[in-house]
Amino acid sequence: MASTSIETAAVAKTSKGRSKLDRFAPNYWPFVIPALIVIAAVIVFPWVFTLWMSVNSWTLGQSQVFAGLDNYARLVVDMRFWDSLWHTVLYTTLSVVAPLFLGTLAALIFDTQFPLRGLLRGIFVMPMMATPVAIALVWTMMFHPQLGVLNYLLSFIGIGPQEWIYNQNSVIPSLVLVETWQWTPLIMLIVLGGLAAVPREPYESAEIDGANVWQKFRYLTLPMIAPFLMIAVMIRSIDAVKSFDIIYAMTQGGPGTASETINIYLYNTAFAYYDIGYGSAMAVVFFILIVLLAFVLMMLRQRANWSDGEAR
Repeated sequence: MASTSIETAAVAKTSKGRSKLDRFAPNYWPFVIPALIVIAAVIVFPWVFTLWMSVNSWTLGQSQVFAGLDNYARLVVDMRFWDSLWHTVLYTTLSVVAPLFLGTLAALIFDTQFPLRGLLRGIFVMPMMATPVAIALVWTMMFHPQLGVLNYLLSFIGIGPQEWIYNQNSVIPSLVLVETWQWTPLIMLIVLGGLAAVPREPYESAEIDGANVWQKFRYLTLPMIAPFLMIAVMIRSIDAVKSFDIIYAMTQGGPGTASETINIYLYNTAFAYYDIGYGSAMAVVFFILIVLLAFVLMMLRQRANWSDGEAR
């Protein structure tokens, strides 16, 4: 009983001491509250307001009328929305696959030792430093059917003039060409960082076993840089799916609606046709699609890490 009383007294004394310390402990809330206010003002409020506008029928200059889910039901039967969704998927897929292939190839080349490697690598990364609108204006001039330098260069190898962004069948591949030119260096830098972390001992063992270049890449390099490739795919996918500036500056979604992605259609709906409610519903659906894409990419990224750990 005596020992129990002593223990109880000790616990009470410790609790009392902690309460005194808690009284003098630093309070971090004054520093956290401003950040929470900024987040609420910049992120939370705009999205809550967008959700509210999406359930209203609101054309700029007229009063709001509560419409419920009518705007979302309208999306389901809007063929122009589905066309823009297909253009977004096609544009995103090509804008990821092409830079990923070329960037990986460039990283493998720049990972080897050769004269002027540092200078050439610096020149290679310059396109990603330029602003998208400036790039769009330069490439628009290069794509001109009569005055563009690209058709002039094609004439030297016997290829006739192309219509590039002025033809419905070639406009998206032409825009992807610009996107690839600008962002292949980013993929190269990411993959090059992965190659720098790859150990050299497995390659020495493979050479002793008589493995050729393709076998070393397929069974050694590719599995070890897979997490870095997934990072590159994540970055490019998120960036390409929300691409706006290059497309709008070069084609405004044309010719017709051949290059109209969801971003372009959303912008035209809200700020050219002033249908704010319908544009807000489109923005909500687009945001959900981006979240789903990010979730899938994160799952693939975790799987790449798991596979890498299993290989080790």
